[in-house]
Amino acid sequence: MYGILKIAYKLLVNDKGKFVALLVGITFAVFLMVMMTSMFAGILTRSSSTILNVGAKVWVMDPAVTTPASSIPMPDYVVDAVRSIKGVKYAVPLYSGGALVKLRSGAYQAVTVIGLDDPSLFGRPELVAGQIKDIYAENAFIVVEDAEFQKLENPKLGTTFEINDHQGVVVGLAKVVSAGLFGIPTLYTTYNRAITYIPSTRFTASYILVEPKSQQDIPYIQRQVQVLGYEALTKDEFIQKISDFYKYKTGLGINVLVMTVISFIVGLSISGQTFYTFILENLEKFGAIKAIGAKGRQLVYMILFQALFTALIGYGLGIGLAALLITIARSRMPDYAAMITFSNIWLAFIMVLVIAGISSYIGIRKVIRIEPFDIFRG
Repeated sequence: MYGILKIAYKLLVNDKGKFVALLVGITFAVFLMVMMTSMFAGILTRSSSTILNVGAKVWVMDPAVTTPASSIPMPDYVVDAVRSIKGVKYAVPLYSGGALVKLRSGAYQAVTVIGLDDPSLFGRPELVAGQIKDIYAENAFIVVEDAEFQKLENPKLGTTFEINDHQGVVVGLAKVVSAGLFGIPTLYTTYNRAITYIPSTRFTASYILVEPKSQQDIPYIQRQVQVLGYEALTKDEFIQKISDFYKYKTGLGINVLVMTVISFIVGLSISGQTFYTFILENLEKFGAIKAIGAKGRQLVYMILFQALFTALIGYGLGIGLAALLITIARSRMPDYAAMITFSNIWLAFIMVLVIAGISSYIGIRKVIRIEPFDIFRG
């Protein structure tokens, strides 16, 4: 078997033109598939940035909420009702809304304001400058130092700005797990200051963050919240709900799916046609190998080896090229959201195996029918 595979390897690499063409086709297909799915994965991660950054185990919200940006305020009595549910360790309100900030230069910038529960500051970000207790100072805000930080003209501690005719003062700079999706800077302040400074409806609690006493209490809490007419989701369930919304209720998921399928078809057509041409050009050699005693299944092993060998090399090159481009893009464009995940890699691997299988099947059908008599007669 080793000798047969060695012959298959030499037949493959000695025809440098066809070998390179096969590699280019598969590499390009893998590159496109990984780039498209990585972009989608990055968008889904950033769409859940508020959930990831706050880190609450259970989120209570209006059932109509589809994304963190579409929060629907709830009456204050819901906070007290949730706190009274058996199994709830504590529950606090969270404000999440948009505002327009006037910078010192006179320019205006849209921001997202997160209002943390005053006594507990539950969900507060990790500070890289300043002290968290300063958030209780007059007009105090904490600015997230992420890709959108420069849109606020790179503020420092003590920088002032206006927000809805109120003065704001930067008392801290923070870092978070994930940047936002829509390129809008994020400010943190206390809950009461947020609802005072920013116009809102008579209901002000965007979400209620719940800390259960134990994991076993979560299903009971969810049922009781449902009785109240609201929805309680774990962090993972909320992230999944957001993901499902972007996948199935917007054009984003369909567009990415179409581009991924097109990438697969491109790779399959290039590699399939090239591999078939390679088989035709080496048909006499396969016939000679069969004439000296090679069995049909050994020829099948040869073709499978050639297709799999080419597919795996192209797969590695495609993954490497995509990873390199994403790394360069993210270093130069902080807003670039693409990220490679294990799911992207496995999806590309499975599709590459399908390409290799179909390509080898095309070659096997031709080689298996060859008769040594026809070769030598020619």
